[in-house]
Amino acid sequence: MSGWITVAGLGPGDDALVTPQVMQALEQATDVIGYIPYVARVAPRAGLVLHPSDNRVELDRARLALKMAADGKRVVIVSSGDPGVFAMASALFEALEATPDLIDTDIRILPGITAMLAAAARAGAPLGHDFCAINLSDNLKPFKMVEQRLRHAARGDFAMAFYNPRSASRPHQFTRVLEILREECGPDRLIIFARAVSTPDEALTTVTLSEATPEMADMRTVVLVGNAATRRVGKWVYAPRRAV
Repeated sequence: MSGWITVAGLGPGDDALVTPQVMQALEQATDVIGYIPYVARVAPRAGLVLHPSDNRVELDRARLALKMAADGKRVVIVSSGDPGVFAMASALFEALEATPDLIDTDIRILPGITAMLAAAARAGAPLGHDFCAINLSDNLKPFKMVEQRLRHAARGDFAMAFYNPRSASRPHQFTRVLEILREECGPDRLIIFARAVSTPDEALTTVTLSEATPEMADMRTVVLVGNAATRRVGKWVYAPRRAV
């Protein structure tokens, strides 16, 4: 049987949010590759080999998947959320570009519910108008680029979704992010800290930028920042679709 690769998004955490397409691909797979906690979400079964690996070896995972597919394996690379949002789909194509003899590999990318959309749904509709997503990690880009993109997004009055806001190795950077947001957006802008959405540890906190502290975020948190028109209605937060 010909090998193939499917890059699949497992959603934000709740198994009920994994799409039927993804479930079908996992049922057909001979091998599953991914970051350790994501592979742990895949139920073991006879005939399925799990290949968990560390968080910073994305290209190694992609190369392994390409080799396995060339050998006739049916490989699923798992990501959390959506595989095209700061996840494994890009890594796979980067590895493919460097391996032209495998350019005809059978590849499918299956979408998933990414964390910012799950968080926005819990909060109401804070991404109801134009918005952007920014990965605050400087693992793959300099932090000065993060700062530049953050300022431009704020000046463009986009609602913003931040991934990987604050880790133990770089707690000071999110402090700087909040400083820039206050400079560009003012103290009254709404900011939502959505932690571990769709899991038993879920917690949602909405405050103004003047009330926000760095400790409100960690690596399990997605941070959503409103635009100038974003407002509260009861317990909900939304961005009006009509431009102000």
